[in-house]
Amino acid sequence: MTQVAWQGAGQREWAGTARTDASGAGSGGAIAPTGPMSPAELTDDSGAHPGTQRAQRTGEQARTGGEVILDLQHISLSFGGVKALTDISFDVCEHEVRAIIGPNGAGKSSMLNVINGVYHPQQGRIVFRGEERKQMHPTAAARQGIARTFQNIALFKGMTVLDNIMTGRNTQFRTGLFAHALWWGPARNEEMRHRQKVEEVIDFLEIQSIRKTPVGRLPYGLQKRVELARALAAEPSMLLLDEPMAGMNVEEKQDMCRFILDVNRQFGTTIVLIEHDMGVVMDISDRVVVLDYGKKIGDGTPEEVKGNPDVIKAYLGTSH
Repeated sequence: MTQVAWQGAGQREWAGTARTDASGAGSGGAIAPTGPMSPAELTDDSGAHPGTQRAQRTGEQARTGGEVILDLQHISLSFGGVKALTDISFDVCEHEVRAIIGPNGAGKSSMLNVINGVYHPQQGRIVFRGEERKQMHPTAAARQGIARTFQNIALFKGMTVLDNIMTGRNTQFRTGLFAHALWWGPARNEEMRHRQKVEEVIDFLEIQSIRKTPVGRLPYGLQKRVELARALAAEPSMLLLDEPMAGMNVEEKQDMCRFILDVNRQFGTTIVLIEHDMGVVMDISDRVVVLDYGKKIGDGTPEEVKGNPDVIKAYLGTSH
């Protein structure tokens, strides 16, 4: 009889380094520890980890019945002879936290790149807010309210925190470059309005004390927070987060979880999240889609995904 078994050092860890994507590319309670979950944690339905108050997804907390704002249908993406995504379909509802999980190389980052137009799938269609398209384009996606953070920090290390966040407003400017260079008339007034928005984001993420510090001098965890701030400066309706807690310690993860949930709850921002820490995923997500080798193997609430035999098999492996 086949049974789920922990494969020790040889098993395919979610956060392992055995494969790479084809893309190449201080408050709150305790958050789940990093690293792979044990078999008991993966299949236990007794409740989520304390701290995020998101464990029970019934009643008013189960918000997945909202309007579908992003519908991905039969998406397939290849790089030469390498299939990154194969016939993947799922949707994202307004105001929800939607997680994408799977082993390294499963196609998670490739899927985010499809959503915001970095990659163009060979097959499938994308419907965003009722408008159908074969593919997105990054600039158009940004102007339609889709913002993005990246797996590897992409900040201007020599610029201050304030100036880095200000770059997130680039799609909002209406006056010309020459007028901004002179800081005159309408351009001056517009920049002052944008700076006010940036200051609001700085206050929200509690980084006032480092606002004039060059980003390159900051520790890794704060740099990740600045990258989140830059994305929020665009005032997105949908926020794509590619491993926002990678490389963080427990305290930094607690803070990042709190900020992500606050963005979702207070601003109503829809979150699409890639994260390897399964405790965090199960705590803060409304729904989870699971990819493995570029194919979808699971989709549903955290409780449904934890009980999915295909997901358990992909995570833990099997023994006979």
